[in-house]
Amino acid sequence: MSIKNIRLEVMQFLEKNVDSFVEQYLIPVEKIWQPSDFLPNSEGENFFEEVKELREIAKELPYDFWVTLVGDTITEEALPTYESWLMDVEGIDQIENGGNGWSKWIRQWTGEENRHGDLLNKYLYLSGRVNMREIEMTTQHLINDGFDIGTGTDPYKNFVYTSFQELATYVSHNRVAQMAKKFGDNKLSKMCKMIAGDEMRHHHAYSEFVTRIFQVDPSEMMLAFQYMMKQKIVMPAHFLRESGQKISSAFEQFSDSAQRIGVYTANDYVDIMQKLITKWEIDKISNLTDEAEKARDYLMKLPGRMAKISERLVIPAEGHIFKWVEPARL
Repeated sequence: MSIKNIRLEVMQFLEKNVDSFVEQYLIPVEKIWQPSDFLPNSEGENFFEEVKELREIAKELPYDFWVTLVGDTITEEALPTYESWLMDVEGIDQIENGGNGWSKWIRQWTGEENRHGDLLNKYLYLSGRVNMREIEMTTQHLINDGFDIGTGTDPYKNFVYTSFQELATYVSHNRVAQMAKKFGDNKLSKMCKMIAGDEMRHHHAYSEFVTRIFQVDPSEMMLAFQYMMKQKIVMPAHFLRESGQKISSAFEQFSDSAQRIGVYTANDYVDIMQKLITKWEIDKISNLTDEAEKARDYLMKLPGRMAKISERLVIPAEGHIFKWVEPARL
């Protein structure tokens, strides 16, 4: 049997538990928070006073903070790309008989994620500290340009990617929450904390999918994990660009801002890699092929090697001036 057919069989085997995954890791629409829970109430008599207060507090936040928050928002806003990508993964079918269990999972995961961009976008708009038209153009470019995360339609590689990426977005949103609180913006801090909580839940879900695959197809799962770590995990917004720029031109500059203020760093990348190795108990998995054993050895040594590389990284002291965030406004 071909590797592709085995992966399809494993996805069909796991699909039997999709309803329990939805119940355990996602929250019903009526019970989960919505963006309006954290924003000034546009129907209330005190709306303008609440907006004025939000704008006053926002004046205390520094430049690199705004760049990072805008980049995080744009990343969340590009959800149409992520949903359409995942719907193409082997074993996920949104057509046959109204869609299989996996397509139900992807749609409901997307529904939860979609709230993140809605909330942050409205906050940025009300803050008066950023150029919303430039942000909107960057978001449209990012959706237009799509992305290529190096996974193809392989479910094993995609679940490694989502396990990693959901934890990375948790780190980023959680750090922004901590910094917002430090600067006295408790409302923004709470918003980002709630978003971070969603990301951690989703990380637990996708990493559980990988755990289940390791139990039934350990060698191929190990090779998929190695493949993704060898080529490195690229962020969903790696094609980020400002208006008038080429694809990917802004992502490195955005990453520098995130590193400068400690929102997401090279050390975090290494830490997440180690957390996944530990979570999936890579050192204890048995019945591996010779090739998979070599992959395991590579993975076990990789965090140490990456940590040494990250120590040598030099981040520019001053960053690119983005069209999204004009210093004169701050």
